[in-house]
Amino acid sequence: MRFILNRDIISTDVNPATSLLDFLRRNQNLKGTKEGCREGDCGACTVLIGESEGNNINYHNANSCLIPIADMEGKHVITIEGLNISGLTLFQKEMVEEGGTQCGFCTPGFIVSFTGYLINGGKYNLKDAIESVGGNICRCTGHGTIRRAVSNVLNYFETTELKKGENRIKYLSRLNAIPAYISDIPLKLKKIERRKNVIAQRIIKGEPVCGGTDIFVQKWDELLKKKISVITKSKNINGIKIGKNICSIKASTTVTEIEESKELNKMIPGLKDYMLLFGSIPIKNRASIGGNINNASPIGDVTNIFLALNSKLILKKKKAKREIFLKDYYKGYKSLDRKKGELIDEIKFTIPGKNTKFNFEKVSKRTFLDIASVNSSILIKIKKDIIEDVHISTGGVAPIPLHLTLTSEFLKGKLLSSEKVKKSIAYAMKEISPISDARGSADYKRLLLRQLIYAHFLKLFPEVIKPEDLLYE
Repeated sequence: MRFILNRDIISTDVNPATSLLDFLRRNQNLKGTKEGCREGDCGACTVLIGESEGNNINYHNANSCLIPIADMEGKHVITIEGLNISGLTLFQKEMVEEGGTQCGFCTPGFIVSFTGYLINGGKYNLKDAIESVGGNICRCTGHGTIRRAVSNVLNYFETTELKKGENRIKYLSRLNAIPAYISDIPLKLKKIERRKNVIAQRIIKGEPVCGGTDIFVQKWDELLKKKISVITKSKNINGIKIGKNICSIKASTTVTEIEESKELNKMIPGLKDYMLLFGSIPIKNRASIGGNINNASPIGDVTNIFLALNSKLILKKKKAKREIFLKDYYKGYKSLDRKKGELIDEIKFTIPGKNTKFNFEKVSKRTFLDIASVNSSILIKIKKDIIEDVHISTGGVAPIPLHLTLTSEFLKGKLLSSEKVKKSIAYAMKEISPISDARGSADYKRLLLRQLIYAHFLKLFPEVIKPEDLLYE
C-alpha cells in the first residue's frame, strides 16, 4: 500500500485491516491523533483524507478509528502533525486566545476538521463552519469558546482577498492557515499508481469492507484475523444516475454524496435537512449506502428512507445479477436474502412524479448525532384526494427495518381523510413487534409510531388533516 502521509510517501505491508488510527499511533508514532471512543462519536481521532480530482485534491474529514489502512492507497492523509508551520496556524492561535482548549485531548480533532472546511469551502459562512466541527466533542470548555475561535477566523478572511491567479491552497498558506507543502500534493499523488477497485469489476475474496462505519465499530479486532476486500469507488464511476423514470445509486456512494446531490434534493424536498439528523460529517463522509443497508440496523435512517421509496436492490456475484425489493431483503434480525459471494451493486427506485410527496420523521433522545427510538418515512401519491399509492416504513419497532405493507395497502385507493389515517393505525399496530429497551418501553414505541404516522399526514396535508380530528375519544 502506498499513500502520502503528511509530507512523505509511505509504503507499508501491514495487515490491510489495521485501522488508520492504529497505524498512525503505533507504526508512525504520530500520537497527536487521539484514541477516544473508537466508535466515531468523539472526533478525537479525526484526520483529513485527500483524493485526486483532476489537478486538485478534494479533502474530507473522517474518523481514523473506522478506516482500514488498505483504503488509503493513492490518497493523502493529513494528521494534526501535518498542519505544523513555524508557529501557530491561524485557527490554533484563535483557539489559544479564546481559551478553546483545556485538557487538549479533543483539540487536534477540532483543528483538523475546521482546517478541512477552510481548504474545501466555497464562500465561508459561520453556520457551515460550525457544522464542519460537529463531529468533534469537547468535554472541558463547553463549545462557546471554540465557536468564537471559528468566528474570529472567518472574520479575518473577510478582510483579505485572493490575489490574481492565486488558488485557495496558496491563499490559505499565505495567511498561515495551512502549511505550504499541501500545494505540492497533487503532483506527488500522480507518482503513486492506484489500483482500480471498482465494485462492478471485482471478485470479493475476503470480508467486504466499504466505509467501515458499522463493521469497524462492531468487530474491528476480528477483522485483523481475516482477509478483507476493501471496496472503493473508481473516480470514473458516477455514483448517482438519474434516468427518465429511474434513479440508480451505486452501493459505494456515501451519505455525504446523497446529501449533496442536487438531483436527489430536487426529487425529495427536505432531504438535506433529514440528513442533518443522521450523523456527523466525518461519519457521513465515509458511510456507504450499501454498508448501511447490509448492516440491517432496525433503526437505520438511510434504510428507512429507501424503504419508503419502494427501492430495489441489484445484487451481483461475478457476472450474475438479480433484483430484489429492499422490503424483501430482510428475513430476520441481521438476516439477509443474500447468497454467499453476492454484493449489493446498486439501489434503484422510481423517481417520484407529480402529486407525490415524501416525509421523514425521527424521535431520539438527542436531536442530532443519535440513533432513533422510532423513525418513519412515507411516500404518498394523491390524485383528486384519492390515495393512488403509498409506502410507509418504520424502524425501532421490529427486528428489521420494516415496510408497513398492510398499512400501506389499507390506505391505497382510499379518500384522504382523518378517519382513514386513524384507522390505518390499527393495521400498523398489527405489523410491528417492539421490545422494551434503553430507548423506551414497547408501549412507548407503539405510541411514537402512531404519532409519527399522524405527523406525516399533518405535515403533508394540513389543508385536509387537522390535529383535532386525530384525537381519540
